[in-house]
Amino acid sequence: MTSWMPWKIARKELKVIGRKRSIIFYTVGLPLLVAVSFLLVLKGQLANGIPDTISLGAESIIYIFVVLATVLPSTIAAYSIVGEKVEKTLEPLLATPTTDGEILLGKGIAAFMPPVLSAWAGASIFMGLADYLLLNAGLGYYYFPNWNAGVMLLLLAPLAAILSIEVAVIASSRVTDVRGANQIAGLMFIPFVVVFFAGAEGIFAFSVDNLLIFSGIVVIADVILFFLSKATFKREEILTKWK
Repeated sequence: MTSWMPWKIARKELKVIGRKRSIIFYTVGLPLLVAVSFLLVLKGQLANGIPDTISLGAESIIYIFVVLATVLPSTIAAYSIVGEKVEKTLEPLLATPTTDGEILLGKGIAAFMPPVLSAWAGASIFMGLADYLLLNAGLGYYYFPNWNAGVMLLLLAPLAAILSIEVAVIASSRVTDVRGANQIAGLMFIPFVVVFFAGAEGIFAFSVDNLLIFSGIVVIADVILFFLSKATFKREEILTKWK
């Protein structure tokens, strides 16, 4: 596999994505909206002093960006296959002498980069301004960054994004419309939302050890789905049977 071909495909995909204003607004705007919304909530809570549950609340908010890293890539990944098929732009790529692995890797990079970078940006804005609010409220030290947030954002979020992309590839290879592929791929956020509510209720502690165990589970799922997505992506079937 040539090292440059996936990046060439990724650049082409990113240019196409850049022309889709709805996808750009959704991918960039949602993490920023979440960051601003929870900063306002935090500011309201700090009006009465620093609550005893500030640690649980802060960790839960950071975890929301992990959920976003799961949700956001599915739209891009689903569009990159089914959307191009609908718009008659996928066949020329499939007809080139590139391997299935190169195509999937290139499309995966394009679906991975904008959502993960956007989630990191939103989380960084939240952490920076949250520190400012907490210091003014009398906390006395910078709460962020910490190890828990680091594991969530630098390990779990990228792994979650990869999982979402792989499910989107599998869904896109089986259905013939963008909405259907996006709906199927979007189901991957459910396990992460369950963990969020478990953490918010104190059932699941957002500790480094628990987050590393959860990340290990996601790694196993990523590996399994990688081989499954590669097996289900059949260019001959897409070229000849999709209508």
